[in-house]
Amino acid sequence: MAGTDHGQDSGWDGPTPAFILVRPQMGENIGAAARAMLNFGCDRMRLVAPRDGWPNSAAVATASGAARVLDHVQVSDTVEEATGDLNYVFATTARDRDLTKPVMTPERAMQHARELTAAGQKVGIMFGPERAGLENSDIVRANALVSVPVNPAFASLNLAQCVLLTAYEWRRSGDDTAPEVMEMAKTRFAEAIELQKLLEGLEARLDAVGFFFPEHKRDSMVENLRNMVSRMNLTEADVRTLHGVFRALAEKRKGFK
Repeated sequence: MAGTDHGQDSGWDGPTPAFILVRPQMGENIGAAARAMLNFGCDRMRLVAPRDGWPNSAAVATASGAARVLDHVQVSDTVEEATGDLNYVFATTARDRDLTKPVMTPERAMQHARELTAAGQKVGIMFGPERAGLENSDIVRANALVSVPVNPAFASLNLAQCVLLTAYEWRRSGDDTAPEVMEMAKTRFAEAIELQKLLEGLEARLDAVGFFFPEHKRDSMVENLRNMVSRMNLTEADVRTLHGVFRALAEKRKGFK
């Protein structure tokens, strides 16, 4: 999906977690992660010992408009330094660890992160390097693990994909967008009286061509028509169109006589 309107950018809706990329290997993945973060309103990126150093031109090119994230990147040499000012840290991992820690789905983790930030705590999420992920020496510094319920036969996620999933769940945890809405294109939903008039016209035209046969089944056939129309959730524009369709069909039939 494409579409960017910088006029809609009215700032952030409060503090967001710090996304900590630990020993990232490719600038392209850093840039793609920055883009994923900004898609969902997150702009705090931290890098721990990036393999190719920083700044990185490949990251800038891949960020594709998310330069505001890269412009404020904090670079550290160690995980300890990158997480030192945080109150709560999540570590993402794709495999079991021989460590006693709570393991959360991204959805639950970001709900908890939202609760923590609302209480004034500073939260971070660690993502490991592309080749092997976080090491246990990194994970022991985390308060909880985040594990994505992926296909166990192919559990490896690209770094930017993992960032995207997490940022999406962060955004969703505080978003009140309705799960479904009807987009009305310069019309409104039809009123009951309009549907009644439509059905009356349709019944009259069907009567004229002997549709309701045999006669003793007429009432049940009319009920079926009415029930069908009531399920359609028609708009006023739909009703006008159907009136025209029925009229055109009736006039065409007359022309054949």
